[in-house]
Amino acid sequence: MNIQCFGRKKCFDTQKTERFFKERNIKYQFIDLNIKELSKGELNSVKNAVGLNNLINTKSKDYKKLNLDQIRGEETKEEILLKNPKLYKTPIVRNGKDATVGYVPDIWTTWE
Repeated sequence: MNIQCFGRKKCFDTQKTERFFKERNIKYQFIDLNIKELSKGELNSVKNAVGLNNLINTKSKDYKKLNLDQIRGEETKEEILLKNPKLYKTPIVRNGKDATVGYVPDIWTTWE
């Protein structure tokens, strides 16, 4: 398993996710979205697994500020996401081609 967890240190669900993996001694790599964004390849991999709209936090201040609800083109949304990592729902957990968004331990246990 090569698990990556993209999130923010202050996000409650990200903290729960880290605790989940630590308690089970599952190795994972944490990437803080406040420091490093998803690359275009990482975004495409996650998007293929969960869908682009599931990645976007519609309750984010930036979502309203950027009028993302008015944008229809998927490529345009991707470009905006790549430049504004605060728009992601967190945590984003990747395991190869599989990915989840949010706290979903039921799926992670099937990865073990």
